[in-house]
Amino acid sequence: MRLRCCLSFLLILLFSGNAFCQVYLTKTGFIGFYSKTPLEDIQAENNQVYAILDPASHHLAFALLLKGFIFPRELMQEHFNENYAESDKYPKATFSGSCSGEMDLSKEGIYQVVIKGELNLHGVTRPIETTAQLEVKNDRILGTAFFKIIPENFDISIPEVVRGKIAKDIDVKVRTVWMRSK
Repeated sequence: MRLRCCLSFLLILLFSGNAFCQVYLTKTGFIGFYSKTPLEDIQAENNQVYAILDPASHHLAFALLLKGFIFPRELMQEHFNENYAESDKYPKATFSGSCSGEMDLSKEGIYQVVIKGELNLHGVTRPIETTAQLEVKNDRILGTAFFKIIPENFDISIPEVVRGKIAKDIDVKVRTVWMRSK
């Protein structure tokens, strides 16, 4: 039910007033984050990311539930949800933006693009800009992007006692396989 609300949010966000355009969707996008320090490596992955792309306008949006991140150790997952992300209070993260660059998403090929938009995480909205690759192939669009976030920029407090175990900049990886909506 909550995931359907996220998809509805994405559709309204992107296409209010333009409901008949051809869009690409996924409910199984991937977002992973990684923190590497001399004391500890942390990684978490979420394969339940809703994403939508409108090739005509180049708008895109993502939504995910923070409790969908899976960690290798259960205690890390518990600490992430309770102490850092406060997932009960801030259950989802969203991104809304656009891609620009030389591309024709109606033709097969690989396109290097710039993604600009707003990331909302932990109740804080910040601009994000990164490069990405979009590959149009077999009526699908495969997207890959990497960027960094600083937890403190999203009002996520890292206690001093564990500061050495969590990198100042968190690496984020995004992968999607968008399928044409029917």
